[in-house]
Amino acid sequence: MLYLFYAVIFLVCLYMVRHYVFTLNRLFGAQRHPYLDVNEADWPRVTVLIPAHNEEAVIAVLLDALLESDYEKDKLRILPINDRSEDRTREIVDRFAERHPGRITPFHRSEGNPGKAAALQDAMELVDDDIFLVFDADYIPGKGLIKQLVAPFFDPEVGATMGRVVPHNVKKNLLTRICDLERAGGYQVDQQARMNLLLVPQYGGTVGGIRKQALLNAGGWRTDALAEDTDATFRLLLDGWKVVYQNRSECYEQAPTTWGMRMRQIMRWARGHNQVMARYAGRLLFNRRIRLREKLDGMMLLHIYLLSPVLLIGWGLGLVLWFLGVSKPGLIIILAVTCYSTLGNFAIFFEISTACHLDGSKERIRLLPFIFLGFLISLVAVTRATLTQVLYRPFSSDVLWHKTEHGPVERTWK
Repeated sequence: MLYLFYAVIFLVCLYMVRHYVFTLNRLFGAQRHPYLDVNEADWPRVTVLIPAHNEEAVIAVLLDALLESDYEKDKLRILPINDRSEDRTREIVDRFAERHPGRITPFHRSEGNPGKAAALQDAMELVDDDIFLVFDADYIPGKGLIKQLVAPFFDPEVGATMGRVVPHNVKKNLLTRICDLERAGGYQVDQQARMNLLLVPQYGGTVGGIRKQALLNAGGWRTDALAEDTDATFRLLLDGWKVVYQNRSECYEQAPTTWGMRMRQIMRWARGHNQVMARYAGRLLFNRRIRLREKLDGMMLLHIYLLSPVLLIGWGLGLVLWFLGVSKPGLIIILAVTCYSTLGNFAIFFEISTACHLDGSKERIRLLPFIFLGFLISLVAVTRATLTQVLYRPFSSDVLWHKTEHGPVERTWK
């Protein structure tokens, strides 16, 4: 039992060091933005896919924003995927298609497997261009975002690109403010640090692009994937493609506004991530073409959602050892490290405060104490998702579209 406790402490400290390395890199390391200056070029034809299921409240704003893009109109095709919506999504999409013939081509999906990945896979037959982008229906891109996401594809080694996600409904309540801080830390620090250190930036399923042939050669979208974005990231990596993160390519999303929505969102992410871990961890570890640093980062990324149940195990073991009166050399030091790593770990706080500093929005730092609330919610949600997945539905391929509900949005910026 004691050695298991030591193993938990080692794992927790490993992730703690990871947070510190990313934070210090963003503050003091060399920053890589290799495709930032690509403004004028012979831009390729691009298709934008918009998977949508009951998105009447938001999809019109996204379509308006895409139509205002500064990308050459004759080279940009917008393909909304209406996946069995029961609201006015089809009506809205068809109205836009009538107003903009040739630019918007709706795909109304009424049968087939459920889920976002299945909808995207069916739509691939309608994609004639080698480069396609994906936006969830509640996202709002700026005029120059399409070019910024397409620019890295001039590099023949790039298989996918990813932009930065920024919530626009931050002022709604405490939860949206916490989500904003977590997004800032995840993108401004984590993703950019991975880009700087030549590690494994992650394609996030929206605000990103993929080289069509690269994805098809890797097997296309897996319709049984619970997290199609993470699944695609690692299959592209295993095939030798690079994923590029563009930190200054910002796109605006609608963050969850209730704790129930947030819990369901995190549980969906955890189950999908764990599924990808089970499928590709071994292949990643023994792939000789992938560099050691990428393997280490990829393995830590794949196992990130196992950390929450591991933390709970560590807490339980610590209590049991304490009440059993176990006394070993260095145990007090180990217990101190445990408390620091699990309850008072400042690494994630440094990461988020660094993101606020880099964004030039230092007032947000005053919300840092509330991150602990978000941490507890995530701890419960991830542990619940992982345990139910392992105990009741291991390797299940049942996929449903558990979308996050979105409210009406009015775009007040360009």
